Amino acid sequence: MLKAQPKDKEQVVRMLALCFNSNKSVNYIIPQDHRRTERITRLMEYSFDYCRLFGDVYLSHDGQACALIVYPHKVKTSLQSILLDLRLILRCIGPRNIRKAMQREAVIKKLYPKTPFCYLWFIGTSPDVQRKGIGSTLLKTLLDQCDQQDIPVYLETSVERNLPWYKKCGFTVYEELDLSYKLYCMKRG
Repeated sequence: MLKAQPKDKEQVVRMLALCFNSNKSVNYIIPQDHRRTERITRLMEYSFDYCRLFGDVYLSHDGQACALIVYPHKVKTSLQSILLDLRLILRCIGPRNIRKAMQREAVIKKLYPKTPFCYLWFIGTSPDVQRKGIGSTLLKTLLDQCDQQDIPVYLETSVERNLPWYKKCGFTVYEELDLSYKLYCMKRG
């Protein structure tokens, strides 16, 4: 597992935009208009920058998988974070979806522990090499690192077919939300 550098941003963004193009949770907050694909790309750019600021971005050794994590206890409001959020609103969510996005985030955040944890925001593998163990190896390495720090890992998924994979990695569903789609809130540790 390698820490992604700024030079890796384009590769990570492209990979995640492909992986999450039809994701229900992503498309819930992205306006479904002629700019939808561009907006998903902008969301992944935002996510990369946010995780570099308040967490980590990891790549598999072959660069075919990536994971974006945030440490919520390290998030601080700064000029940089405010500018990032403004870019998110203007380039991704759009003014009409702000309320919906904020309401969803508020519901999810109420479920999080008050103690430090690792939030696995995105994990993806290049579509042409999926189901070959690359993402699993990356996730296992990330989870081992969190175990060494004795820090639990939280995530949400709207992709039901991924539930067995996460469960195999030690995650359990602790809440199911109905947001016009099913969102499975999972934790490990």
